[in-house]
Amino acid sequence: MFTKSVEVLDTTLRDGAQTANISFTLNDKIRIALLLDELGIDYIEGGWPGSNPKDEEFFKEIKKYSLTKAKVAAFGSTRRKEFPAKEDPSLNAIIKSDVEVAVLFGKSWTLHVTDVLKIGLKENLDLVYDSISYLKSHGLKVIFDAEHFYQGYKEDKEYALSVLKTAEDAGADVLVLADTNGGSLPHEVYAITADVVKNVKTKVGLHMHNDSGCAVANTLMGVLAGARHVQGTINGIGERTGNADLIQIIPNLALKMGLEVLRGKESLKRLKEVSRIVYEIAGLHPNPYQPYVGDFAFTHKAGVHADAVMKVSRAYEHIDPSLVGNTRRFVISEVSGSSNLITYLENVGIKVNKKDPRLRSALAKIKELENKGYSFDLAPASAILIALKELGLYQPLIKVDYWKVINERELAIAVVKVNGQLEVAEGVGPVHAVDIAMRKALQKVYPEIGKVKLTDYRVILPGEIKNTESVVRVTIEFTDNEKTWRTEGVSTSVIEASVMALIEGLDYYLQLNNKKLKVPEVNN
Repeated sequence: MFTKSVEVLDTTLRDGAQTANISFTLNDKIRIALLLDELGIDYIEGGWPGSNPKDEEFFKEIKKYSLTKAKVAAFGSTRRKEFPAKEDPSLNAIIKSDVEVAVLFGKSWTLHVTDVLKIGLKENLDLVYDSISYLKSHGLKVIFDAEHFYQGYKEDKEYALSVLKTAEDAGADVLVLADTNGGSLPHEVYAITADVVKNVKTKVGLHMHNDSGCAVANTLMGVLAGARHVQGTINGIGERTGNADLIQIIPNLALKMGLEVLRGKESLKRLKEVSRIVYEIAGLHPNPYQPYVGDFAFTHKAGVHADAVMKVSRAYEHIDPSLVGNTRRFVISEVSGSSNLITYLENVGIKVNKKDPRLRSALAKIKELENKGYSFDLAPASAILIALKELGLYQPLIKVDYWKVINERELAIAVVKVNGQLEVAEGVGPVHAVDIAMRKALQKVYPEIGKVKLTDYRVILPGEIKNTESVVRVTIEFTDNEKTWRTEGVSTSVIEASVMALIEGLDYYLQLNNKKLKVPEVNN
């Protein structure tokens, strides 16, 4: 009879740290560990204390913090063939790290035993038994990772199972089946895991890599076959193509398979936040298409989809996005309908009748501009400005009479004449200079513009042809510390496109903050 709960071991600090172009500092590792504990992770694999000083320091430092649920685990290998267990450096480093849990990996594929370790099959079983017994004699819980298990099982089932049974006899608390080269497929994982579960009495775990793009699916199939311990990393980071993504596995276990995980469903609401923070610490841009937590995971662009979701959300959403800390979004584009535009307008407090013909006129202009290189799903505030003009709500608050930028080496000076005010400013780059000059002129009339800050600036070459004659799209993100919005400009000149996006961003803020907007009736 399978239990309803599944243990989760996070190896972001160990396996995730092996990702190309990622290097965690000691402070990074502590910050992530505390975040994982708050989330409700059962085990945090802190690193390999016998391999580098940073990991050894981590185990000392983490003891200064009181974790509420998670147990910190130290990673290591079975003893070397030339050492008895009590003299093995790796095993003793685990003991010295003063943890309650050890994660120990050993060989289960005959290829690795004979061709990599270059020892006999019986000798490898001795390494496994001695290492686990030694750690257990020091009071540690031992999670045994059977490296390359699925490959080993397919080539020599009896030997692979004998490695697990040896670990079980030695007192291992969990037997983890590792798809170390990521080459197994879900149907294979299910069949092999189910056979293992029938042949051992100890809890079975899973450790999947993503080389064939199946790490999450393999983990779920393994759980379906009876495993009740899963391993992975936040956002699936890891060596080569990465590890199984816990951000996807956890909600699938809880919401789709009805299993108890972490601290319950309340923990799931922190998944997006945890995902974002780990991306930030790792120096990576969040994947907007990531299932469950990505910015686009519950974003609707097609008009038919948006209309249906507004009526019945589950028509196009497999879960309520709030369950994982995410939100529903609608984007405006050439394939969207009036429902998307209505939703955006309602979000800024403007009620519009869906049948209002001016909405169709606004959408026609939006689609026309998208043909010229605009992408309003990236900058919806620019689309809202178009709608305001079509609905008769727009007021000309900013009049740009003139602007010029001098940009030579380290010197960037902007001269602008806005609403009759002439201003000159020096900045760190041409866009910064124009921004300063524009604000100086506008704040004389609209002092509230001082609250607005630029938080992101991106230049994109839309289309397949990218040469000096192609248009560039500049997207700028703004905030007033209460709300955030994006506008964009498109031109053959990156500076002109930047100025266009900048003016629209400031204009958008003024349009929505200078008066209450009420849509005038259409004269029939």
